[in-house]
Amino acid sequence: MVTSPRRAGGFPATRVRHAHVHWPAVSAPPVITDVDPAALRRAQENALVELLDIPAVADELGERFRAAGHELYLVGGSVRDALLRRGQSDLDFTTDARPEAVLEIVAGWADATWDTGIEFGTVGVRRGDETLEITTFRADAYDRRSRNPVVRFGDTLEADLVRRDFTVNAMAVEVHAPRGDRRFVDPYGGLAALHAGVLDTPAAPEESFADDPLRMLRAARFVSQLGFTPADRVVEAMQAMAGELTRITRERVQAEFSKLLLGAHPRRGIELLVDTGPAEYVVPEVPAMRLAIDEHMQHKDVYTHSLVVMEQAIEQEESPDLVLRLAALLHDVGKPATRRKEPDGRVSFHHHEVVGAKMVRKRLRELRYPKAVIDDVAQLVYLHLRFHGYGKGEWTDSAVRRYVTDAGPLLERLHKLVRSDCTTRNRRRAAALQRSYDSLENRIAELRKQEELDSIRPDLDGNAIMEILGIPPGPQVGKAYKHLLALRMEQGPLTRDQAEEALRSWAAENLR
Repeated sequence: MVTSPRRAGGFPATRVRHAHVHWPAVSAPPVITDVDPAALRRAQENALVELLDIPAVADELGERFRAAGHELYLVGGSVRDALLRRGQSDLDFTTDARPEAVLEIVAGWADATWDTGIEFGTVGVRRGDETLEITTFRADAYDRRSRNPVVRFGDTLEADLVRRDFTVNAMAVEVHAPRGDRRFVDPYGGLAALHAGVLDTPAAPEESFADDPLRMLRAARFVSQLGFTPADRVVEAMQAMAGELTRITRERVQAEFSKLLLGAHPRRGIELLVDTGPAEYVVPEVPAMRLAIDEHMQHKDVYTHSLVVMEQAIEQEESPDLVLRLAALLHDVGKPATRRKEPDGRVSFHHHEVVGAKMVRKRLRELRYPKAVIDDVAQLVYLHLRFHGYGKGEWTDSAVRRYVTDAGPLLERLHKLVRSDCTTRNRRRAAALQRSYDSLENRIAELRKQEELDSIRPDLDGNAIMEILGIPPGPQVGKAYKHLLALRMEQGPLTRDQAEEALRSWAAENLR
């Protein structure tokens, strides 16, 4: 039975109403006093099947399995998303047929098959533009030391469904039967949980999470993606078993965490991880921010401030942006390590952007993020305070050039991050900060018309430097190049004669 949501472990008990969930209307049967309620519920569920948008490829596949004397069910996230009217990608099926029989059934029908997961009972199939996975009923056992099961094939659909992660993923639709005769199979209350927006497990959550601790991260991911509220017993099990995540590879942890961040409600998913403990084994720097009081004295803590910044950054996105969301969440992770109490009683975090960028690199490497993602997120964290270093908007041309050059291709993301970092409740101060940043963006636009800001180079290249100074390739050329680049930043474009004169003046002082 699905428990009613309440506050547990500090995680908010409120539920998001799902405006995108459109439940098909099922005509009410005549009122008959002796109807079995369970039979009536099954009849309504089965009527629901006829209103679902089952892809034609599932019909074709179902016919082939029926002809071969086997069962086939559309299952898991495919059914959940069909009920939620969400877009589908891959289709997942389960069957009583063993993998070798599955390969025989799809032979001549599938455009391609692959058997990389066949030891786990899964056969991959491509038919036209559709990608399908067909898995034999499973009744696995786990060693509880890793997340790898000892694969054992099962004989019933119900036994297969009980080993799945959540009840909303433990529903199935019979597709081997002709349309009109298909059953909706929901032995663990997934439909009711979906309608209530509650995330629960088919078996006891302690058993489910012990089998596969990654399911705790999947719980937070579904909270983020679907806006669901975890059942009380799920929250309690996560609090008790968070340490089991150490059994999971960093690559799998990163994949789930990234999906969480890219969901519609990432703040809720992160709050669940922090309040129940798994965040300590994924991004411990995030819960650590609860110890640092923000210097503006307007926020509960830096942790809360960072969540607000992430939400405000999301509001500026054209589409979900993992780099921007990571940078917004982690931009202040350096504050706990740099926290100092000043003589006047205020709290400071000097150079927290420098410390934070180093911490971000270390954490994202540990989570096996791609180098490009690590570099971009760390650079945004490093630059997020640069704007505040220029007072109240006294931006010189050289300062604008350096800002644009240091940001490089990250400039638009930096704009969004800096604007999002304003969470003060003082409306006048917030308006002043926004006007100041508007002024900076206008200055950037003006200079872009005059100069090639996005590709600033010295007015003389390496070959010209060697020719003018009569020196061979080597470190001195690099030093001269850096001097000319700094001069370009300060003064803007120079004529050829001005650049040569500046180079010779530098050489007279430095190449003796």
